[in-house]
Amino acid sequence: MKNLINSLPFIFIFWFLLFLNTVTYGSDTPIFSSKSVFHPVVSKNGMVSSQQSLASLEGLKVLKNGGNAIDAAVTMAFTLAVTLPRAGNLGGGGFMLVYLAKKDEVLAIDYREKAPLKADKDMFLNDEGEVDKQLSRSSFLAVGVPGTVAGMALALKRYGSISLKRALAPAISYAKQGFIVDNDLAGSLKSAFKEMSKDEASFKVFYKPDGSFYKAGDRLYQRQLGRTLQGLAINGAREFYQGWIARLIVKSMKKNGGIITLADLEQYSPKIRMPIHGNYRGFEIYSMSPPSSGGIHIIQMLNMLENYPKGFWGHNSAKTIHLMAEVMKRAYADRSKYLGDVDFVPVPVSGLTSKKYGKQLLKLINLKKSTPSQKISPANPLPYESNETTHFSVVDKFGNAVSNTYTLNFSYGAKKMVPGTGILLNNQMDDFSAKPGVANAYGLIGGKLNAIEAKKRMLSSMSPTIVIKDKKAFLVTGSPGGSRIITTTLQLLLNVIDHDMNIAEATNAFRIHHQWFPDELRVEKGLGVDTIEILKTFGHKVEVKNAMGSTQSIMYKDGFLYGSSDPRRAGAQTIGH
Repeated sequence: MKNLINSLPFIFIFWFLLFLNTVTYGSDTPIFSSKSVFHPVVSKNGMVSSQQSLASLEGLKVLKNGGNAIDAAVTMAFTLAVTLPRAGNLGGGGFMLVYLAKKDEVLAIDYREKAPLKADKDMFLNDEGEVDKQLSRSSFLAVGVPGTVAGMALALKRYGSISLKRALAPAISYAKQGFIVDNDLAGSLKSAFKEMSKDEASFKVFYKPDGSFYKAGDRLYQRQLGRTLQGLAINGAREFYQGWIARLIVKSMKKNGGIITLADLEQYSPKIRMPIHGNYRGFEIYSMSPPSSGGIHIIQMLNMLENYPKGFWGHNSAKTIHLMAEVMKRAYADRSKYLGDVDFVPVPVSGLTSKKYGKQLLKLINLKKSTPSQKISPANPLPYESNETTHFSVVDKFGNAVSNTYTLNFSYGAKKMVPGTGILLNNQMDDFSAKPGVANAYGLIGGKLNAIEAKKRMLSSMSPTIVIKDKKAFLVTGSPGGSRIITTTLQLLLNVIDHDMNIAEATNAFRIHHQWFPDELRVEKGLGVDTIEILKTFGHKVEVKNAMGSTQSIMYKDGFLYGSSDPRRAGAQTIGH
């Protein structure tokens, strides 16, 4: 009883935050309601869901004017580069899944950053052979060759119906004319001040001349970024990779010890890949292929879980959580050994995603006792064949869908800006394995397949996902959250498919996470004290942590679209028409 009483403040805070979550029912007008967090947004003709309300509004405008899901997605991506600068970006990279309704086809666009031509496997090691975290996370050496601009331009050219100039227009307006700072942006800038203030260009844009902070209600201008976006509108992506923007990026690199050259930018190109595909209880699951590890491990975990009855032993019961944790451990152990850029190393995709291999791994799970992580090692899946990220989902009236996740890696990336451009730079080189067996910033252990190599794409956890049922985009989802992206996305799928939740209930449900090492079962605040105590008797080291992820999801059912934005991060909005 004492434990229950002690937990009540956390439970109250969680549900109070849910109460404050803003959703919109088929309009641009927010509705505040205690019921709104349990009932999804409902729409007939199209829907967008993103982590920032202005981006959602601009995406919806595109759909209302006859644009398709790809048009809206690209517009939202560029808008987020202005209005959500800690994650939306021009200087980062990511992945986009596209469902083309007429062809009943899902394809993946890989615009992940690449290692520069001068990169080498020991570039972040000091004289003693140990990893220098400052170099891999906070220096200009930490910057991978950006892919976002090229990726968006490719998506729009191949699958869109509007011009790049039209897609960039809202972002240009918000950058040049400013937009109103909300509590979320004000808070994140305040948190980043210590590092951002060390970079003169970043300081001038994101803080007032006297060093004070922008507050909610202030207007933030990013005129240099507006000029950069205008350059893209006039001359296309080549301005970023070959023109004056490219030259300013290289100049900044030379001045600050970075190694990205004009050749790196000129040679960069995104790739269209086949997504990872699996089947779970009759639903076709599509997610991102390597260099993302997300798709493989979502399918791998689903293949294990499918052998248990639908609903398992009740949503978030101790026995269900124990099973999920044990399944997660096995997937993350395999991640440490087998995943990397398929253009450089062999990845056993078919082995890892086979149902036979899933059953093989199940034999190693004890349903009554946790297996210590040190006793778990990568298995044998023959045959061979990041924290500040943001996700958005789009479905249009034609049935097309986009699931997009992109990032600068850390909040505001390396916290370095290219002078004269307004472009914040990523620190994605930390996602490589700087030294085999040494964890990155998210605690993920990497192996030789993810070692640094020139022109190679670093491994990612980003997991944009589309579920197809009866030749319809049944569910479009994804999340930020570093190493927790994969398990967050997995649980969203399980909540809908196995636990029969509507999309809002699935979004708001408590989450858990295990990534093999560190050997701890992370649970969100508010999970029942009794459940936690039972998990401890199973042998789990339970750690109660802050909220995980920020899913932006859309579900199709009976001719209607239902959507929900995660209340775990402020400012998100799902809207439809």
